Order: sequence, then C-alpha cells, then structure tokens
Amino acid sequence: MLIQPEPTIGDTSWFVNDRFGMFIHWGLYALPARHEWVKNMERMTDERYQRYFEHFNPDLFDPKGWARVARQAGMKYLVITSKHHEGFCLWDSQYTDYKATNTPYGKDLLQQVVEAYRAEGLRVGFYYSLIDWHHPHFTIDGVHPLRDHPDVAALNQGRDMKVYAQYVRDQVRELLTRFGQIDILWLDFSYPNHEYRGLKGKGRKDWESEKLYALIRELAPRIILNNRMDFDDYPPDIHTPEQYQPTEWVKVNGKPVVWETCQTFSGSWGYHRDEATWKSPEQLIRMLINTVSCGGNLLMNVGPTGRGAFDDRALQALGVYADWMKLHSRSIYGCTQSEFTPPTDVRYTQTNAERSQKEGKRLYAHLYAYPFRHLVLPGLAGKIEYIQLLNDASEIQFKEAGMEPNWDENKLPAGAVQVELPVVKPNVIVPVLEIFLKS
Repeated sequence: MLIQPEPTIGDTSWFVNDRFGMFIHWGLYALPARHEWVKNMERMTDERYQRYFEHFNPDLFDPKGWARVARQAGMKYLVITSKHHEGFCLWDSQYTDYKATNTPYGKDLLQQVVEAYRAEGLRVGFYYSLIDWHHPHFTIDGVHPLRDHPDVAALNQGRDMKVYAQYVRDQVRELLTRFGQIDILWLDFSYPNHEYRGLKGKGRKDWESEKLYALIRELAPRIILNNRMDFDDYPPDIHTPEQYQPTEWVKVNGKPVVWETCQTFSGSWGYHRDEATWKSPEQLIRMLINTVSCGGNLLMNVGPTGRGAFDDRALQALGVYADWMKLHSRSIYGCTQSEFTPPTDVRYTQTNAERSQKEGKRLYAHLYAYPFRHLVLPGLAGKIEYIQLLNDASEIQFKEAGMEPNWDENKLPAGAVQVELPVVKPNVIVPVLEIFLKS
C-alpha cells in the first residue's frame, strides 16, 4: 500500500502532485555577492549596509524571463523572499521605508514577479523572514549583526518585540491581501534554544505566533504553512528539511507528513559571485528523484544577481532540469514513494492514488548505475503488463520467474523479473523505465 501522510489544514492536494518548485532568494545582499547572511557574518551596522540600498538598481530584471525558465525546468510553483533577514522588502509595504520602491530602481518588484509566474501557469508562494536585522524594535540577539557590540544592553533599550510582532502581522496581512491568492507562506525561522554571550534566541513568544497563526488562517484558510514558527499548538502543513536529503519518508511522532526539502545549486542561497561548490548535473537530477522517491517535494533555489538576472551557472543548472524533465516528468508529477522495494542503484517512484485511478498504476525505475543488458527487479513477477524506456517509449522486454516456459528458474530469484536493457545507455543523465502495472 502507498503511504498516506497526515491530513493538512492547508490545501496540499496540488502540492503533492506538482513535486518541484523554484525558491528565489533576492535582496540587497545580491550586491555584496558574498552570501545572504553577509550583514551578520561581517557584523555590519545599518550605516555600513546602507550602501547596498542606495545602489540597488536591478536594470536587467526580467520576471517574465525568470518565470519562463522556471516553467521550462519543470517547476510548478514559486516561493520568493518577500523579506529576508536583512529586513529589505521587495514590495511597496506601507509599514516601512526600507523597500524596493525607495531604491534607485523605484518600483515594486514582488508584484511583477507574481504576475509573471502566474502568467506561466505557476503557483505563487511568499517567504517571509521572522527575523529583521534592520527594524528598530527587533532586539539584538545572538544571531544579530551587532551581537558583539560592546554595549548591547544600551542598544536594546527602547526596543520592544511586541511592536515588532505587530509589524510582522501588518506585513503578513499586506502579503495575503494585495497579491490575490497566495498558495504558500514560508515563514523563517525560530531559534529559541540559541544562546550567545547571554543573548537568548527568539521563538513563539517573540513572534506572538498564536496571533500570527490566527491571522494567517483568517485571511487564507487553505494556504500552505510551513513549520518554523516554534508553535506546537498548530499542525503545520509541510515540514521543511533544509540542505539535507532525507533517505526515507519524513515522519513526526512516528507519522508520515507532507514534506519539502529546500536545496541550493551551490552553497549559498543569495547570489554569491565566488562560491564554487556548484552541484553536478547528476547530483541535481538525483536530488529530485531521491526526494520524490521518499514522498517529498524539492524546492530548488536561485539567487539572482544585483542586476536582476539569473547568472550563467544558474541557467546551466536549470537547463539540466529542463532537458531531463522534458522527457521524464511523468516519473515526477503525480508520483510518490513506491510500495515496492527497488534493487541496488535503482530508485522507484510510483503514481499516486489519484493519478493511478486516471491512468492506471505505473512504476518508474530510475537507473543510477546502468547495468550490462540485464536488470533484476524483485517481487514484480506477475504484476507487470508492459515496460518501456520513458525517454523514447521504446519497448523493453522482460522475463518473469516462474512465468516463462523453458526458462531456467535457477537463474532468477522467486518472484523476480529480469529486464532486457539495450547495451548502450540512453543519452540522458538518469534513464527511467516506465513500468505499467496490472490492475
């Protein structure tokens, strides 16, 4: 039987079918181009960081181009940083002057992105940082850029987290009422157990998470909400392992949940000019397959440059997905963890209940190590109707233990199927067998 995750309040029905989304981290940190936490890591004051605000003018910003590339890569939804930890807002918020409309660029960036991605048929979600290193009422803590200031206590005098919590609610209200239906709200993040030089971290009390949650559900009852509010009293719709590849279905209290892993092409979320650990084409494709084979979604990140473009390395990585998904998206969309156990160097995905009802049950075998001619699939004898290579729909012949006349059963384990592969591997990064199962 296929695993069924715990029910969610938000509408995850489309989410578990689409499986693949684009994350975008974009803000002032694209100008220093050395990590989105540059203000934190270099202990910058607001005055030092202000130079990036004053020079932010993304003249090559092309949201229609971004959206087109995302769709071509096979991505079905977007999550973009409306505000990251630096506090800079991509939209024309009435609650702050620290926003795109006050930079040399002078226009609302978020509205343009929303319109462009919707026009390409993608759903839209907003990332919103619960942290804000620019807001005057956000108290200095152990992850704040000014954590090593010689007189943090004096700097914190007059700061009131209740004022800041109201600011968060006001901005979330804007995000959920100005841009039409928003499908995902990706809040980030809580750290109540963090402590640095006596400065305690922040969590549900600081964000007033109960009030924030009530507001979100009032404005958008079916929106998908993640699990980073440090709030045990509400069931999040999705759990979000970050920069980590689960090897089995994610469970909470022993029960499977809807989950999504967020990953980067390289080691940074924001644009990082000199970062060199970019993932290979094989890693990129396998991350997507591995995720869906464990019942999850992949949210893959792009960090646009300070001029508002996807750089060549990001475009090449997105092209890897485009080329593979053009031929193999059937093994991703509407698929989940299989009820069958794959052999070594193979990853299975299987059509979920909804798709199986429409198209019949299909099993997809992703071949990580291409064998010479023969591949043995355990436990499938008597269950297969037809097999083909997914990239070109060419038939793949097979024999079944105990099912073939004049077949030496000693060559094949009981219940197994032997697949006859072409000697030459198909010219794709990961070949896929599409196995039509008997009803």
